[in-house]
Amino acid sequence: MWSPERATRLLIVVVLASLNAGCFTPLYGDAKVTPTAGLDNRLASIEVAPIDPANVPNGTRLARVGVDVRSELMYELTGGGPAAAPTHRLDIRLTSTALQVVVDINTARPDVENYGINATYTLTDLATGKKVVTATTFSRVSYNIPGQEQRFAGQRGLRDAEDRAAKVIAENIRSRLASYFVAGS
Repeated sequence: MWSPERATRLLIVVVLASLNAGCFTPLYGDAKVTPTAGLDNRLASIEVAPIDPANVPNGTRLARVGVDVRSELMYELTGGGPAAAPTHRLDIRLTSTALQVVVDINTARPDVENYGINATYTLTDLATGKKVVTATTFSRVSYNIPGQEQRFAGQRGLRDAEDRAAKVIAENIRSRLASYFVAGS
């Protein structure tokens, strides 16, 4: 049963929780609704530089992944809308890894591989030329290779893994940049 002491404790908890409810600010809130928000406009004002061809040679698989990372990131930052006048520039460097996870003992061919992307990125304030964020992120995804008879299925599995890894990299970078614009660090 409810005792007066238990009801008092519950009332105190509810009152304290309601006092803290006003401290929460949504990260992706609308500036018209929440005056401290407006993160969408700040993210849309980031210019995503093309991936440096010196880092990623043209015609390689990583060059295609670099274009995919850049496209995903531009969509993540603008939400598919038009970009605002640039206030910051984002430069990205990519490297990739491949690791055989499961190998068929009869044929010595890989059955499962891990594909990974490592990204180092720098956000530069265009007004001052100062690098305000320098960070790294990574993505590891696995894919199956169905056997030696289906080599094109293995290539398609690798391409799908590259696409998934590029999307994860773009989401990680967007989250870190959103954190910078909200917290300032």
